[in-house]
Amino acid sequence: MAELKETPLTQLHRELGAKMTGFAGYDMPLQFALGVMKEHQHTRAKAGLFDVSHMGQVIVRHASGYGGAAQALESLVPVDLMSLGEKRQRYGFFTNAEGGILDDLMLTNRGDHLFVVVNAACKDADIAHMKAGLPDCDVVEVTDRALLALQGPAAVEALAPIAGGCEIMKFLDTGIFTSDFGELWISRSGYTGEDGYEISVSADQAEAFARALLAHDAVEPIGLGARDSLRLEAGLCLYGQDIDTSTTPVEAGLTWAIQKSRRAEGKREAGFPGADVILDQISNGVPRCRVGLRPEGRAPMRQGTALFGSEDAETPIGQVTSGAFGPTIEAPMSMGYVAASHTAPDTQLFGEVRGKRMAVKVASMPFTPANFKR
Repeated sequence: MAELKETPLTQLHRELGAKMTGFAGYDMPLQFALGVMKEHQHTRAKAGLFDVSHMGQVIVRHASGYGGAAQALESLVPVDLMSLGEKRQRYGFFTNAEGGILDDLMLTNRGDHLFVVVNAACKDADIAHMKAGLPDCDVVEVTDRALLALQGPAAVEALAPIAGGCEIMKFLDTGIFTSDFGELWISRSGYTGEDGYEISVSADQAEAFARALLAHDAVEPIGLGARDSLRLEAGLCLYGQDIDTSTTPVEAGLTWAIQKSRRAEGKREAGFPGADVILDQISNGVPRCRVGLRPEGRAPMRQGTALFGSEDAETPIGQVTSGAFGPTIEAPMSMGYVAASHTAPDTQLFGEVRGKRMAVKVASMPFTPANFKR
């Protein structure tokens, strides 16, 4: 087994008593002293600090500036980057020729270039994909910076004394701030459904910066366990589980991330991998869709659980891709893919758990309302 990589915060995690686990090739904190349940609740009530330094940070430059980089990258993503305002961020994904999702990512207009954040497990493939697909661009991985996520309603109270001005940012605004910890690249975003920030900081300042945030009464360190239950309550996909190369953005319910200009009859219609498949699905529908699921009873239905349309049906109509107990909703929750004929809210389904058919209903997502700063 390959040796796990460490982030600039690994030693701090161990000092704080984290239970560590391997994730996407990195030694990461699964949970801290509070435990997953209380870490989840603390983030919803106050603020949680997450180490997301394992994710990839990439800068894409073109000789003609942002417009050239945006135009080039639009050949790889079904996202309108040309109209993305300066210091604004947008969610998107790389697609393959079959319309499947290679990775989901965050894209930022930094004035004269694009800043891209990609998933850890896909990082190397994404960078190779961009270098091969953007021959006129300079694609450079940022390797000397850590990435932290500060999430929760008290996040602004903890960060504003360090990065004055961050308090006036709206959801998906970005900016570069000077601080006692060097230059901070901040976006008002995250992946928990809460208000909060993602902050890129120089690796040699990351631990001091994290300690300064943790010194605030409202901030606790949070591990991967709570990050997963928070994003699931927020109805957000985990790449590799809820979306992958075999799922299209339309099946995954991510059509909202494909702007009008890239759709049929748009100003820059198609022009991205799998456009024929994806645009046809937008027009004509899909055979299966991602849905939220609320199991009846207290036991979560987890990844891989087969779903049936009736208690005695022989053929499954879908499968669970993520499942956990939701500390905020105080109930089990899942998401998965089911046949398009079974996607209406409150549709009664049955999941097969240890040989028994358990009742579950299709539910609207998110399970917990988003708390973004609009």
